Amino acid sequence: MTSQGLARAPTGPLNALAIIRKLGFVQLDTIQVVSRAHHHILWSRNQNYREPMLDKLLARDRSIFEHFTHDASVLPMEFLPMWQRQFRRKREQLDKAGWFKGLPDIEARAAIKARIAAEGALSTKAFETRAANSGQMWARPPHKLALDYMWYSGELATCHRMNFTKVYDLAERVFPAHLREACVSDRAQIDWLCSEALDRLGFASPGEIQRFWDAASRTEVLDWIDRTESLHPVEIETADGQWIKALGPSDIEQRIAALAAVTSRLRILNPFDPLIRDRDRLNRLFGFEYRNEMFVPAAQRNWGYYVFPILEGHRFVGRIELKGNRRDSSLNVLNFWPEDGVRWPSKRRVKLAAELARLAAFIGVEQVSWGSQAIANSDRR
Repeated sequence: MTSQGLARAPTGPLNALAIIRKLGFVQLDTIQVVSRAHHHILWSRNQNYREPMLDKLLARDRSIFEHFTHDASVLPMEFLPMWQRQFRRKREQLDKAGWFKGLPDIEARAAIKARIAAEGALSTKAFETRAANSGQMWARPPHKLALDYMWYSGELATCHRMNFTKVYDLAERVFPAHLREACVSDRAQIDWLCSEALDRLGFASPGEIQRFWDAASRTEVLDWIDRTESLHPVEIETADGQWIKALGPSDIEQRIAALAAVTSRLRILNPFDPLIRDRDRLNRLFGFEYRNEMFVPAAQRNWGYYVFPILEGHRFVGRIELKGNRRDSSLNVLNFWPEDGVRWPSKRRVKLAAELARLAAFIGVEQVSWGSQAIANSDRR
């Protein structure tokens, strides 16, 4: 919890950039059932956060940039020298996998880039080409393929967003020159990625280190482990009582000694929260099985379209399906499921009601409304 910024109550002075730096990155997501994932993740760490703050960091302060970790994310701009290799990796992966079928050739991409250079930052709406297979999910027109390809490769960068629509500009007009031109060897970048991943995880297996940024291969991670003498072997007790081997940073004993009691605050976490993202680690450490079911057919879902885990202290005590309705100024509780073996006395219910009220205030609605199915499930515990 301490490593993920969830050990303390989410109150006090706010520094959104410091939260992003501590987490390493914050995943972006387009879906806005309540609040988009990136905003919700930051709000979960400090509930003084408000949505325009992230846009300011990106568009005005240039203190963060957008790129791809395991998914589209924002990262502190100071990390840019350690991300040069990832730009190259993503371009090579796209070229090899053929994911961008229909990608305009180098001359056509150069023409798009020249237009941005002459006219200034442009979004995909400034272009008019159409996708050949427009009826298929994820189909993108040629100009969008070109823009994204150059974004992945670091030729273009997100300068700001308009209603979450990405606006592209030349990388040299977004990235500070001293960071963009910094020369760092591939080995040094890999070492940094592995070390920083372990620092944020607190302890981890080689696979967990690799999956954190998804910017180095497993072979590269294992090579780093072999070369790094300061790593501390540890054993971790899992939720089911087994003991597994892992690696810790050199100061893990000092970290353990400095741990304070985890807040008893109840929090509704986003499905893309860093604590939730690695499902295997989540299940091993907390005994909490979770999957996102947005793209699962309704009849095959175990829970619902967009279901939020409920964390109390260091324990997951339930899950809840919510939907914000700004037209009716309400936060609707569609369904609610206590975890097996977890009782919900009045004190815990009061905590949940308080968190729902705070979440409603965050998205700017006035009331919380419970649906009949949610009430029925709630009454069972």
